[in-house]
Amino acid sequence: MDRTAHIPALIVGGTTGGVAAALALGRNGVRCLVAEATGMIGGQLTAQGVPPDENKWIEGADGVQSATRSYLGFRERVRRHYREHPHASEDTRRSDHLNPGGGWVSRLCFEPVVGHAVLQGMLAPHIRDKHVELRFHLKPIAADTEREQVRSVTFEDTRTGDRLTVEADVILDATDLGDLYPLAGIEHFVGADGSERFGEMHARQRDPNPADQQSFCWCFALEHRAGEDHTIDRPDAYNTWRAFVPELEPAWPGPLFSWQIPGHDGQTRTLRMIPPPEDPGKEWELWRYRRIVDPGIYAQAHRAEHPEVSLINWVQMDYFLKPLMGVGPDETKAALAGAREQSRCLLYWLQTEAPRPNGGAGWPGLRLRGDELGTDDGFALSPYIREPRRLDARAMLTEAHVGAGQRRAAGVSAVDEKGLLPGEAFADSVAIGSYHLDLHPTTGGFSGMYVESCPYQIPLRALLPRRVANVVAAGKALGVSHIANGCTRLHPVEWAVGEAAGELAAASLREKNPTAAYTEGQAFKGLADRLDQWGMPRFWPWD
Repeated sequence: MDRTAHIPALIVGGTTGGVAAALALGRNGVRCLVAEATGMIGGQLTAQGVPPDENKWIEGADGVQSATRSYLGFRERVRRHYREHPHASEDTRRSDHLNPGGGWVSRLCFEPVVGHAVLQGMLAPHIRDKHVELRFHLKPIAADTEREQVRSVTFEDTRTGDRLTVEADVILDATDLGDLYPLAGIEHFVGADGSERFGEMHARQRDPNPADQQSFCWCFALEHRAGEDHTIDRPDAYNTWRAFVPELEPAWPGPLFSWQIPGHDGQTRTLRMIPPPEDPGKEWELWRYRRIVDPGIYAQAHRAEHPEVSLINWVQMDYFLKPLMGVGPDETKAALAGAREQSRCLLYWLQTEAPRPNGGAGWPGLRLRGDELGTDDGFALSPYIREPRRLDARAMLTEAHVGAGQRRAAGVSAVDEKGLLPGEAFADSVAIGSYHLDLHPTTGGFSGMYVESCPYQIPLRALLPRRVANVVAAGKALGVSHIANGCTRLHPVEWAVGEAAGELAAASLREKNPTAAYTEGQAFKGLADRLDQWGMPRFWPWD
């Protein structure tokens, strides 16, 4: 059955950025439709199962507000869920900075299903007011473009095959891969840029290479039941992966399935997994790296009901054999299947052959957990996407704007005695972010990089296509380079971009101005005042 609908604002994708955009439109009283391809909202926060990577100021250190008020509100609602749980211990109820899972990758590790429920609760008032409509299982398959406007997007219901065409005045791309851009013929970049395009210090080659894309992975969750055997069937590709030695530069230290990985300093690093009941001591190890359930937050009498669960997202499962974008549907399907098979092979290795610290090999008691992920099989609902198609925007954020090394070489001065370098200042800044330039292994044979960046600003122009007039980037697929994406892909930054995009769309619809009108002058000042009013930082204190 084919149907057509019209709505002022269409958000393609209910990801982290898509939810933030819907919150902004809803509070402005603007009707919008959020069309999500899966059955869960939140993207990397939930469907992809990735505890949030955040900046060092996220808890307000030194009085710095480094995230939007609504994102900090989301974090507090997650904590409140656990504090108010009927099994919570008294210490948990009193904890101001509760980390429910106790993972050391983040100050806030939690179960993805809790994040999904919290996000639904945040959207609920706007859904009741009929300002936000949320639709699941809608995959974008086509777009109708007339001159420099995208008139409509057509979706297919992945369960029924029915089609829905949505006409909208403003369309926001909040997909993890920038799905709208190729459908609508919107100019964008894929893969490594090359030094000629943006003049970046860490560009590995002169010319762009669209096939050189950052790896992605398919996360899964585990508990450990010592003394039991939950070994999965041996995957078909296991013999290949157990002996696989990555051919990457800089060189990999040995087989991918091992505890030895390249360190950020170029030296080989040993990072093991030590599941309970084995005692890790003070070792920073992989089981507790992204742990999402810590029984210790519950009262003693109830801890057995909440077994320890670890979210597995390690470099050993990064898939970099086939590109995901810029290829045909069969190649994309093969890459997704390959990533999932690699994860299954890693699990089988952990259960059967992984070296144990106290001798022996494998933990057959490792058991897949789906309850925390909202799935039946223990794997995340969606793959974890690090790098999307990137908008060819009116302003491109590059290493020259965010890279500490390149800015230091250009003569930028530190702002304090610790040597903190500021990112590039933009008159139309609408968001801020901070994280290292972190690239995982790529399909072009690069081992990756992890280098110092500057706390940066994001200009409004980075959310706007150069040509198409009514589309706004509302997530990871904004105007950034392949390298700069390494620090803009994080959870609070994607949220900030989505929220700014929602406020821009609301202003454009309310005042009947094109989105590009808000990049300067009085129109931008009015928008900036709205961002300030809603607690959306646009500058760092030292800017």
